[in-house]
Amino acid sequence: MTANRTAAQRLGRVLERVTHQSGRVAGTPEYGSWILGRVSESQRRRRVRIQIILTTFVVVANLIGIGVATLVVTVAFPIPSVFDSSVSWITFIVVPAYLVAALVVGVFWATRRVMNNVRWAIEERPPTREDQRNTFLAPWRLTRVLLVLWGLGTVLLTTLYGLQDTDFIPKWLLGVSFPGIVVSASCYLFTEFALRPVAAQALEAGKPPRRIADGLMGRTMLVWVLGSGVPVVGIFLAAAITLMQRNLTPTQFTVAVMILALFALVFGAILMFILAWLTVTPVRVVREALNRVERGDFDTDLVVFDGTELGQLQRGFNSMVHGLRERERVRDLFGRHVGREVALLAEKERPQLGGEERYAAVIFVDIIGSTKLVTSLPAVEVVELLNRFFAVIVEEVDRHHGLVNKFEGDAVLAVFGAPVSLDHPEDEALAAAREIARRLCDEVPECEAGIGVAAGTVVAGNVGARERFEYTVIGEPVNEAARLCELAKNEPSRLVASSETVDSATDSERSHWRLGDTVTLRGHDEPTRLATPVRQN
Repeated sequence: MTANRTAAQRLGRVLERVTHQSGRVAGTPEYGSWILGRVSESQRRRRVRIQIILTTFVVVANLIGIGVATLVVTVAFPIPSVFDSSVSWITFIVVPAYLVAALVVGVFWATRRVMNNVRWAIEERPPTREDQRNTFLAPWRLTRVLLVLWGLGTVLLTTLYGLQDTDFIPKWLLGVSFPGIVVSASCYLFTEFALRPVAAQALEAGKPPRRIADGLMGRTMLVWVLGSGVPVVGIFLAAAITLMQRNLTPTQFTVAVMILALFALVFGAILMFILAWLTVTPVRVVREALNRVERGDFDTDLVVFDGTELGQLQRGFNSMVHGLRERERVRDLFGRHVGREVALLAEKERPQLGGEERYAAVIFVDIIGSTKLVTSLPAVEVVELLNRFFAVIVEEVDRHHGLVNKFEGDAVLAVFGAPVSLDHPEDEALAAAREIARRLCDEVPECEAGIGVAAGTVVAGNVGARERFEYTVIGEPVNEAARLCELAKNEPSRLVASSETVDSATDSERSHWRLGDTVTLRGHDEPTRLATPVRQN
């Protein structure tokens, strides 16, 4: 029965942990977003996921940029017209051809460079410092490819149109370079987001290298420059173009400013959203982890996936939880050795040598024929048997709010009423003794033991030296319980208590006992009347 109960308890703890972990998975994703998958995902599947995310965003962002550039050169600045017959071959042949070629080559080239920089992760090998550097520079290298393609487009189209009419030069310079810079910057930020799973592995090699938009300050300033600075410069240039060429009507100028302002508003919002997303998700992950720790889950470990100060926050949280986990392990180990109540008391108050008088009840349990038992069984079986024997005693003492004060070879001393005070320590001790006697008979029949119960005033406190001491109880009840334990070995019930202990108990507990003979215990001057449990039918 004990083995079954232990197995059931272990199964319960496993199910509780699985349920807790399921709740954790259902809460905040490990990388801050479900889009990025889970830590347990295979590297091959992660590579496909990152490739799809990058390709999708780069294509969508550049298509939006192309749309904005088209609006600028056709609607915002309609004069000179790109649909004029002298430049129609550029508008309908060169421009579409370059856009398609740049989009296809750019997407392939940019994403391929990124995947080459993180190939170490795909090959499932530990990152070197060079691998780490390549991983954190991958967003800038992708952005550099996009800037080159937008820059080539700006130079090519501005030159071709400018050769036909110099009035085309300002609007093509502004119309292509302006959205190209903002689109490339947004791709930089989103690439940082998409590479979080690989960045988490790269951070295991140490701190990230310095790079563009380093830290939260650099990232925020980059978004400000590209989300606010560049659009404002664009509006300024639009006004300058109007003043220089004087070929726009007030209505056309107003439309141009409105388009540029709308573009600044939309892309500024997109960049700020990406920035907020990159900043807030690590904080949310830490917040959820703090909630789990507050609920008592010290098995929480965060995936460090951010290369800024937020990554240091995640790493600091893991260090904190490791310290809490170690403290909890030491506390549990300390509690197992000295008793959880004593350990809790030691935490709240600084332990000092000395004691105080307390009214307490004491149980003393000793195995019958322990010498014969030890010599008749192999050592491994003796230990297993003793563990089953002690498990029954510890469970019942704990259940009745007592303290297993010490194990003395094959004997146990348990105290009720110290260090934690109880209203009726006799009731708890007598009830625990009855359950111990019953369970030892049913669950460990090969290990018979005598049980003695006594109550009275004891001195409870720390005994020893300043460098090494233990909590214990000393006094007449301890000696009396040990003598009663010797007598109990000859009783059919294997349990004897003093009549004074039973008389001091409440009526409900007294009804389970009957008074017996009066004897003079060894080392005592006064006679002691014995009490034994009433046999249950």
